[in-house]
Amino acid sequence: MKQEILEAVKKAKEESKPRNFTQSIDVVINIKDLDVKKPENRIDEEVFLPNGRGKGVKIAFIADGELEVQAKNSGADIVISKADLEDLGKNRKEAKKMANQYTFFVAQADMMPQVGRFLGPVLGPRKKMPKPVPATAKPDPILERLTSTVKVRIKDQPVIQAIVGSQDMDDEAIADNVEAVLGILDRKLEKGRNQVKSMYIKTTMGPVARVI
Repeated sequence: MKQEILEAVKKAKEESKPRNFTQSIDVVINIKDLDVKKPENRIDEEVFLPNGRGKGVKIAFIADGELEVQAKNSGADIVISKADLEDLGKNRKEAKKMANQYTFFVAQADMMPQVGRFLGPVLGPRKKMPKPVPATAKPDPILERLTSTVKVRIKDQPVIQAIVGSQDMDDEAIADNVEAVLGILDRKLEKGRNQVKSMYIKTTMGPVARVI
């Protein structure tokens, strides 16, 4: 299937009109013989892309004290302190804006009760509740891993759509990332990738190129 994926990546890039920004490359996978009404058939996983996402991902770090300082030094896109949390709890509009702006949230474990109280109502429905990390955690490896991570979900429909790179990435690198997403199906579905009904590659605003 690698060859078919490579050809679809190439075609998706070629048929995409030039835009004034670097488009992401997505894989769209339709699954057959899957009853999504059964909770055990739903997938909500994070997949590490071996060649990264290509485009930057915005990460918010919720921390206090020493970890707050380290997260700032590590280049987290935003560091939210205890005081900031309370302010966001009082300003739902600002909290929603922030929830939409950042892809991943990480929080110091002992701050999770406040996170739940002040940000839970906006992060919960968006499936963005933070990953708890100990106060002694080193932010660098956490941030590094998340910049190459994508969410893979099957919810109400037996369809997966996930970012697998960006337009300026090498075709081979994108194909390897697609394989990483397919690996989740092999682990989570009864018949693995044999349950793929159809698969497409597309740029953010371009037409789809069929793989199978």
